[in-house]
Amino acid sequence: MSDRVLIEQRGHVRVLTLNRPEARNALDPAAMEELSAALRAADDDPGTRAIVLTGAGTVFCAGLDMKAFARGGDIKGLVWFYHRSVPTPVIAALNGPALGGGFELVLACDLVVAAEDARLGMAEVKRGLFAGGGGTTLSQRIPMALALEMGLTGDPVTAAQAREYGLVNRVVPADRVLAEALALAARIAGNGPLGVAMTKKLMRQRRWCTPDEVQEVFGSADAKEGARAFAEGRAPEWTGR
Repeated sequence: MSDRVLIEQRGHVRVLTLNRPEARNALDPAAMEELSAALRAADDDPGTRAIVLTGAGTVFCAGLDMKAFARGGDIKGLVWFYHRSVPTPVIAALNGPALGGGFELVLACDLVVAAEDARLGMAEVKRGLFAGGGGTTLSQRIPMALALEMGLTGDPVTAAQAREYGLVNRVVPADRVLAEALALAARIAGNGPLGVAMTKKLMRQRRWCTPDEVQEVFGSADAKEGARAFAEGRAPEWTGR
């Protein structure tokens, strides 16, 4: 692997940084492959209970690397993440614009902290394309008229507008984005990992739990530990089992 994605562990939080600032963190095949591998590795690590995804420099991600696309590079490396994300909660820390495939990365994340000057949008139609990485599902997240305006014009919205639409959790000064995202991740990481993963799964699937899913979490060692810790007035020690 090269250095297109920087990886840092901060306690139970894995920080992944897109590291092509000279290309506005655009996604070429190598970057997609590295980010895909980094996301899977973080999700497979039992010591990682939350993931923060951000960008180097002043742009989160400008989307598909059009030069690589023009050369015929494989652009399917992140399709799996766009479609189903990972069980571990992922927080997007938007240090700057998230456009095209970068915006679709944001949609695949669970929570979003954005810089005040960040812009979000789908510019694919301006290049004769469409948002094939999940952007067309935007109408399931926000009112149809707003989704269509973003998708058909290709014009971005401000971070403040995105928050009004319900796409962004927090808007903060640019120099506070990563710290705010890490604080949010730490709050998630302090909770029982089985309960967190099941909550994410069921909320994303928009459904009730099954009896087996109830037993999986409520019958776990972590559930017993949570009850004991509450009764004893101490912080729980989660094992993920």
